Parts: sequence; structure tokens; C-alpha cells
Amino acid sequence: MSRLAVRYVGGPTAVVEIGGLRLLTDPTFDPPGEHPVGARALVKTAGPAVQAAEVGAVDAVLLSHDQHPDNLDDSGRQFLAAAPLVLSTASAHGRLGDAVRVLPNWETVELARPDGGLLRITGVPAQHGPDGTEHLVGEVTGFVLDGDGLPTVYVSGDNASLDVVRTIAGRIGPVDIALLFAGAARTPVADGPLTLTSAHAAEATRILDASHVVPLHFEHWGHFTEGADTLAAAFETAGLADRLHLPKPGDRIEL
Repeated sequence: MSRLAVRYVGGPTAVVEIGGLRLLTDPTFDPPGEHPVGARALVKTAGPAVQAAEVGAVDAVLLSHDQHPDNLDDSGRQFLAAAPLVLSTASAHGRLGDAVRVLPNWETVELARPDGGLLRITGVPAQHGPDGTEHLVGEVTGFVLDGDGLPTVYVSGDNASLDVVRTIAGRIGPVDIALLFAGAARTPVADGPLTLTSAHAAEATRILDASHVVPLHFEHWGHFTEGADTLAAAFETAGLADRLHLPKPGDRIEL
């Protein structure tokens, strides 16, 4: 397999290098502070370890959703304006216009690689909270990356459902690397976690039979209820500690 590298910017944001291409997940580059969401606010507790200008050119942005500022903030919206391709939901296209290309579940976009091959990016389901809360939290998507000679990579987006993970594993099969959005996010909008708990992240790893896991979106916002310590403990308890690559802000992890 060709190498994959993940540079952790902070929150849900990472630069993913695969097949000679550079992808960015959920752009968030604002400094700490409050971000209004209706009548309440989400509180960002730390700024990015890598500034937007330091990221450099990317070939595509993988935007799980646009409606929450912890996944797309003001600086992130500015970043989208210069991106050659932004893949996301139909709802995001409705709000952001032609800056976004819709990638429906199970459909695939192919990007040309410098080596002459292709990188396939497939949209996959995501459920941003407990069953029955979809109308409250809005549409979210995940992604699977693959190509000849490349690892298969799952980018979960803000998914909280292990049933969704089972569906993806049933359709795609085992994955080599999983980028799991964790943190057990909780807000008054739902009676339950809006993203994977640490224990569920470990179980998702088992369901996907992922050889490597890089958690994202488990810190830097006040509504996360679990973090690095609980992730490490959950993977240790599950006997999967050797698969966990827990990044620190600014880290570049090569797999």
C-alpha cells in the first residue's frame, strides 16, 4: 500500500495526503470564542495548530456538513472559496451554492493522481446523533477513499451510530485506516451523544476491522464530554490499543 499521512490541525480539521493528493476535512481555523447556533452558542476552547495559510493548496475539501460552526467556521468558509473542489451534502449545496458539489451516499467521484491512477471518493451515510434526531441536527455525510495500490480510508464525519458503521462495513468491507470523529459531543438539542463515544469508537474499529485509527474532533470545543484520555482507555480495554494513533495538534502521522 502507498503511504497515507494525516496532519492534525485541530477539532475536525486535518490534511490527508494520499496517492499524491491533498485533502482537507471540515475546515475550522477560527480562534477560540463563542459561535452562535440559534439561541445558544458553541464555545471553541483552542485555536488551530496550523493556520489556513500554512495548509497550502489542496485538491479537495471533504465537508461532512456546513450547518454547525465546529465543522465549518468563518475562516473555514473563506478557505472553501479558494478550494478547487468541495464535496458535501445536498443541504450544504443548498446553503453554500455552487461552491459545493453534492456527493450522495454510495456515489463516487474520481480524482486524477499524479502517478496516473485515480483516487475514488465515495459518499457514505452518517447520523449526527441518536435515532430520530436527524431533523434536529441536519444532514451529514462521511467518505471512503480508495484506489489501486492505495489503502481504503474511512472518514466518519459527525456520525454517532454504530448501525451506520455496520452498514458501511457491509457495503465497503474492511478498511485499512479509519478517521473517526469522536468526543461524545453533547448539547441540549438531543438526549444522547452527537458523535461517537470513546467506547463506540473502539467498537467501530472492530466492526470495520481497521488496522489503524486516527481520532479527530475530540477536543477544542466545550461540548465534547470525552477526550484523549478516554479514547486511550477505551482502546486499551477493547484490546485495540495498538491500532490507535492519538494525535496532538500539529502532528503529522504517517501510516
